[in-house]
Amino acid sequence: MSDDLKIEDNPYSFEAESQKKRRGLLRETFDWLGQNKKWWLLPIVLAILGLGALVVLGGSSAISPFIYTLF
Repeated sequence: MSDDLKIEDNPYSFEAESQKKRRGLLRETFDWLGQNKKWWLLPIVLAILGLGALVVLGGSSAISPFIYTLF
């Protein structure tokens, strides 16, 4: 094994990846959708996020009466 080969030389090594800045879950999801050409999943992801927002806002807030009229 060569002594001049360092871990930092391999951009895909675990140590090199751990030193990079972390990205958010949404950013990684959209990057994955673009990289794998899975754009047909975008409406499903947006619908799940929308339903999640309705659940959060529909608890006990001033918006609750307006959300209940949707259903």
